[in-house]
Formats: sequence, C-alpha cells, structure tokens
Amino acid sequence: MTVVTRFAPSPTGLLHLGGVRTALFSWLYARRHGGKFILRIEDTDRERSTDKAVGVILDGMQWLGLDADAGPYFQTQRFPRYREVIERMLAEGSAYRCYCTKQELEAERAQQLARKEKPRYSGLCRARAAPRADAESVVRFKNPLEGTVVVEDLVHGTVVFENRELDDLIMARSDGTPTYNFCVVVDDMDMGITHVIRGDDHLNNTPRQMNMLRALGAAPPAYAHVPMILGADGAKLSKRHGAVSVLQYQEEGYLPWALLNYLVRLGWAHGDQEVFTREEMIAAFDIGDVNKAASAFNPEKLLWLNQQHMMRAQPAQLVPYLREQLRRLGLDSNDEALLEGVVRAQRERAKTLKEMAENSRFFFTDEMEFDPKAARKYLTAAEVPALAEARRRLGALPQFSAETIHDALSTLATELGVGLGKVAQPLRVAATGSAVSPPIDATLALLGRERTLARLDAGIARCQAG
Repeated sequence: MTVVTRFAPSPTGLLHLGGVRTALFSWLYARRHGGKFILRIEDTDRERSTDKAVGVILDGMQWLGLDADAGPYFQTQRFPRYREVIERMLAEGSAYRCYCTKQELEAERAQQLARKEKPRYSGLCRARAAPRADAESVVRFKNPLEGTVVVEDLVHGTVVFENRELDDLIMARSDGTPTYNFCVVVDDMDMGITHVIRGDDHLNNTPRQMNMLRALGAAPPAYAHVPMILGADGAKLSKRHGAVSVLQYQEEGYLPWALLNYLVRLGWAHGDQEVFTREEMIAAFDIGDVNKAASAFNPEKLLWLNQQHMMRAQPAQLVPYLREQLRRLGLDSNDEALLEGVVRAQRERAKTLKEMAENSRFFFTDEMEFDPKAARKYLTAAEVPALAEARRRLGALPQFSAETIHDALSTLATELGVGLGKVAQPLRVAATGSAVSPPIDATLALLGRERTLARLDAGIARCQAG
C-alpha cells in the first residue's frame, strides 16, 4: 500500500502554528514511507473563505519547503462531483431530503433541552415519502441507528462512538452547496487518502465520516488526531502566545527548517535529540510516537533552536535570508563574500536573521548612525593620537586581513602600554557607530581597507570637533 496523506486547511483564517504542525506531521509521514502528500484547500465556506488566506497558505507552505506531490485542489472546483455523489446516495437510500424548517428545528432543540436531552435531529424526515411544497429541503445522511463506530486512532488509541448518539448530518444545504463533513469524505475517497492526520478537535467528526465512507463502499483511512498547541499559561493558543500567520515568522527572521524543527518537537520526541535536520526528521518521525497530551508553545525555545540552526548552517545557506532581511531595512548587497562574512561574524550574536540584519547595518551603508553614549565616551580629543596612529598603520598594511589587522593593533597596544580593548573600542565606534560589534579585526576586514580608512578619518574629525 502506498501511503497517501493530505493537509486540508480551510482558508477562513491565517495559517498559524497549529496548522503548520499538522501539515508537517502529514508531510513527514508521507516522506518517511515513500508516499504521497496532497494539499487540499477546503473552501466550501464561501462567506468566510478569502483569497488572502489562500495566498498565505500557499506562500507559507512554499517558504517552509513542505512541497506537495499533488494539488492544491480546491473544493469549490469539485461541486459537480459532490452533486453526483449526493444523487447516488439519494438513489441508494443512504441519504434523504429533509424539509424541516429552521423554526421547527429550533423548537425541537428547545424541547430536547427542556427534557435535559442532548440536542440532536430526531430524523423526522427519514421516512418521508413526499416532498413539502411549503419548505425547501436539505440533504441529510442516513446515519445507522444502532451499533458503534470504533476509531483505532494512531494517537489516542481506541475510541468508541455509539451510533444512537450521532444524528443525521446535513450533506447539502438548501441552496445545494455541500457541507464540510461531506466534501471531506468524497475527497478522501477520490484521492485515495490512507492516513488522515489532523487536529483532535476533528475527532468527533470522524465517526460520521467513517459511516459515510462505508455507505459509499469505501474503506475508511487510518486516523491520527494530534493534540492542540497551548500557550505557556495553558490557555488556547492566541495572538499573544504566537498564533499569528506563519509568514510573520518569516518576517521576523526565523529559518523555515528551524521552525519546523521546533514544531515537530511539540508532542513528539526521538530520544533526547533536540536539533534535527529535515532529513533526520523524515528518518525518525513516526505518528505513533506523538503524545496525546497538549503541548505548550515556548517562544524562548524557538529562539534558541533558531540560533542553533543558524550556527550549524553553511554561511551560504543563510545568505538569501540575510539579504531578504536587509531589503526589509532598505538595504541590499550583491557582494556574496561580504554577506557570508557577516553571517560568520554575527551568527553567534543574533538569534534571528532580522536581528542579524539590524546589527549589521553598518556593513551595508555609509550613512553612519552613532550611538550617542558610545560616541561621547570613545570619540574624544584624547583618543586622536591613538586613532591617528592606528589609521596610519592600518593604511600601510600590505595585506588587509583579519590576521594582519589583529597583529597591527596588538603591536600598537603593546607599544602604548594598554590593553587591546583600549585601542579597539575607539576604532570600533568610529568604524561602526556602536560599541558593540564582532571582533574588531574581523569587522574591519569585512569593511575593507578603503571604507575602514574613510570611517577612521571621519571619526578623527569628529573627535577633533569635540
């Protein structure tokens, strides 16, 4: 059997971390078993579905690298197929037309609540032989009245539902549009889905969907309902916890594979390993190892993982992401060597690519911005002699590299009888505008001889001007 999984988001809101983790688990399971991963957009709720939400889903999946083998399929483009199946089920007697009005259903519900019964449709129209002229009809599934539905869930284990507790759900509304639960059944059947991995808020939908599949002569897929992601306070994940569009993490400078690494560890473990490459996730992931308890979102752990991946990646891998963040700041560079050098110099000092870009502005612009406190402390008249001598020696170097710069400044510090920091800090502020940067030798080497000397000249002038 070829494993076929699917990710089937509804474009009624933004793609957030819970949806991404579901997509990731489905993608990993298919990849682990050499199977097929399908992307399906469940957009039957036409009032709430938006093109913007569809765009975020597609862009987010592309950024994350969760490539689909088929799709995206859109349910709104499959309406003729749904109508065909509905007509078949009506003809076979597994579905029926219900003419109960909204007022009648509300009255029935009120009576059930008054009797302290669970509200459910009574099945009044199951045996109706003739249509009602005074009411429009919906189409309902004729759910079995007796017996049980047993879900052998790959996460929760055996879950049993009594058919008598399941009412006859609506398959098509009075205007003919099909409903979510019905479309899912037809899609999973037509697309040969073998494993449905989704949030455990869908678990209660599963017995009705299994009954409909069996009524159509199709074998239900295996189901795995994964737990929710909660905030650190135990509450449902919200915007204040991080339930924002996945593309917000792209804007904030997270690496896509670091975000996936973080999400795969929310409810799943492989020994004590914390940091995974994409290939390691595929090789190790098993849906049966997912914990049934909810997991808490920890933004600090995500930041830590992101930095771990930044430090382990080849610098060239990070260049496109750094360039993207620089462009958000109105800066750009086509100097690949400079960009790679900045990555090497800065990645231990930044937890995101956005932070790296912000800390590295001075490499990519000659419009210097000085930290006032640093300038007052280090760019003073008393520093002019040492700065001027450092400028002279750096300008005379036959080769302008981190090694030669370090040797020149160390020698100068020794001759002046001071520590290297005493020489380096005024140089750093003059060259970068800040008292904080990578080591001075690496910083100046990345700036290059011409830009370094020009900035030291400007720094000396600033000292002299007071």
